[in-house]
Amino acid sequence: MSRLSERAFAILSAELKKCAGNDPASRIQRDMAMKRLAKLRIQSGSPLTESEIAYEIRDLFPDFSPAVIRRAAQANRPPGIGNALKWATLLTLGGVGTIAIANLPYPPIRRPVARVAPILLLPSFMQMDYHYREAIALTEQADQLVNQATSAADFQLGTEKVQQAQEHLDALPVWFLGYEPRAYCSLMGCSWRFTLDEFQAARQSIARMEAKLFQEQNALTLLEEVNAELSSAKGQYLAANATEQTPAIAAWQTAIDRLGQIPAETLAGKTAQTQLTSAQRDFQDMTGTMSASQRSSNAVEAAKLFALQAANASQNPPHPEAQWEQIAQLWQEAIDRLKEVDAENPGYLEAQTKLAEYTVNLGQAQTRQVAERDSLRALQQAKARVSNWQSLAARDPQSPQLVSLLQDIINELDNVQDGTTAADEARELRQFAQNKLAQLQPK
Repeated sequence: MSRLSERAFAILSAELKKCAGNDPASRIQRDMAMKRLAKLRIQSGSPLTESEIAYEIRDLFPDFSPAVIRRAAQANRPPGIGNALKWATLLTLGGVGTIAIANLPYPPIRRPVARVAPILLLPSFMQMDYHYREAIALTEQADQLVNQATSAADFQLGTEKVQQAQEHLDALPVWFLGYEPRAYCSLMGCSWRFTLDEFQAARQSIARMEAKLFQEQNALTLLEEVNAELSSAKGQYLAANATEQTPAIAAWQTAIDRLGQIPAETLAGKTAQTQLTSAQRDFQDMTGTMSASQRSSNAVEAAKLFALQAANASQNPPHPEAQWEQIAQLWQEAIDRLKEVDAENPGYLEAQTKLAEYTVNLGQAQTRQVAERDSLRALQQAKARVSNWQSLAARDPQSPQLVSLLQDIINELDNVQDGTTAADEARELRQFAQNKLAQLQPK
């Protein structure tokens, strides 16, 4: 006898097609559910009960219709077991109170039950297993949608996944962290080993994605506003006479400037940078009235915007090497804008003043980048030497090479510069090496 009858499979399949949406994540979940049901259809054994059917589907489709599951379970019952099911139902109802008390989320109640009758804790084990799997799956989906987004629709769907992942994380009790029900896991093969660090990392990942979604939404809103302003100013310019074109040109230029102010690290900012070139080209082609003075002013203002981004990114050091590289690129962008100002333009003197200032700042950022790279390399090499020292100390605590290895570690750590991300760890490692060296040297 198959565990899932053809009739029950047809009922569940039809409902799965209704529940699944058209987005890629929903299609993947539907295919996973269909594969499970197809496997159970050809599997021999006792027919699936209503709770077992729900367990196979609810982790993928939490809102799956209980009525459909009940109807599928009825269709999956073999003939002649109606009375047995009635008695089983009565017995089940009689034990509901006991099981409900045993599954309360309080360790003083659960631990004695787990030692004597762990099977009574199966409902809460299943619930925890379900919330854990959902939290992990939804966090991964949200990470893909948010951090690899290609459109606003990805952010919208990512927002839903983030909220759902947060709900499942909130449903995991604190005592569940690091808790492993051995009896349940030996029978069901559960895959969760959720430690406190993993729990905190998942929450931090969700928090970062929520912050990024907030920034992305603000940037998208700003992009929509700027595009509306560009369209309106362009229309006003085309419809205006010679005397009315001046305010239209000013509004148009303001909208272009705002387009360049959208944060470049956001999806909207990348789109804005693509639109900025074409918007400026359209502006110059259609107006034909932008003076050299205005162009130089625009170049200087654009340079100031890049410089402002670089200055903001430089605050609160130390920073990783990649961030210093990005800061240097921003200073270089600002310098490139200033170099566009010709000597004949009225703003040339201001541009040269800023150029000298930004060149110094670029050199400082590049120096910090090199210091960060060299310090991190020195720290990694020192760690490798520490590992060698520990291996030798474990084999031969009296080896004369231990002292020279410790001195090599200290010398390597001397190459770690202050003000880098590696400085604090290097300071602690140096103290460790000096203490060990003092212990090994004769008194």
